[in-house]
Amino acid sequence: MALLASSPSSSCYSRTAPFPAAAASARARRGSLRVAASDPTAAPSCGALQVLPAAVGTRRCDCFDLHQRIVPFAESWAWQQSIVARRKGLVDRDADRSDTLIALQHSPVYTLGTDSREDYLHFNVEDAPLEIHRIDRGGEVTYHGPGQLVMYPILNLRYHEMDLHWYLRSLEEVIIRALQSAFSIKASRVDGLTGVWVGDHKVAAIGIHVSRWIAYHGLALNVTTDLTPFEMIDPCGIKDRGVGSIKEILRKAHDGREIDDSLLMDIAYNSLTKEFSELFELSLDLRPDWSFQENSRSLLNSEKLETSTST
Repeated sequence: MALLASSPSSSCYSRTAPFPAAAASARARRGSLRVAASDPTAAPSCGALQVLPAAVGTRRCDCFDLHQRIVPFAESWAWQQSIVARRKGLVDRDADRSDTLIALQHSPVYTLGTDSREDYLHFNVEDAPLEIHRIDRGGEVTYHGPGQLVMYPILNLRYHEMDLHWYLRSLEEVIIRALQSAFSIKASRVDGLTGVWVGDHKVAAIGIHVSRWIAYHGLALNVTTDLTPFEMIDPCGIKDRGVGSIKEILRKAHDGREIDDSLLMDIAYNSLTKEFSELFELSLDLRPDWSFQENSRSLLNSEKLETSTST
């Protein structure tokens, strides 16, 4: 299977810098989602799942909730590109009034960043076991598949912080807080590497691109992911560390006890969106669960409406 390439552009960033103390400080919590607050090894139960109100911030964020849906990578990538193109047009008219958050899962796929090296692949690109896409994010090769919660924030950093280090550390902080509040899992950063770790295992990867201060791509958290496809690559170009998942961590803590996959995904989604909205001070506006085609038509119609309104 040949490598599927997107339009090339410069990648943005891959090394880490300290997370600013001010940004890392806890803000007042609006609601809570906690599993086994008094017992760090207790498994989540159905009664622990809550639908949380979004934090009310100073800027609106359209949230497309497809977190239980499997979406082909090419389809979501085209969707991201259409939103980014539209948002750039709004920036030109000083009419970019809201950010965007897309949450979904992907069918099995490998993605490579702009400058990714193919020697991190343990197979021939022309005979790949899965679909491969080269895209314009930073970072090396990674795997996406069912059971992995992927979140694509499309943010105008002019309304946040015009600092890529701050943005990457903020995405890491969202994941770290979510794992602690929802699962009592203590996650951390590793000096010199981007992403979130539990021990020596990477549970979340982050890759972004920024164009005219519109940031896109995002994060991928292994919730119930089958980790086998990671064995065919050096994830993120790292050879001496492994990958892990929330389900794997909880099963080890409970001697192999099974936990409902759908429930874990719901809990992870609720916790991540809560922490995301609070840290970035955004008010999430849940959008209808439309198909990609319907979303594309809606974006075009919305752009026409905003154009006529602003002229």
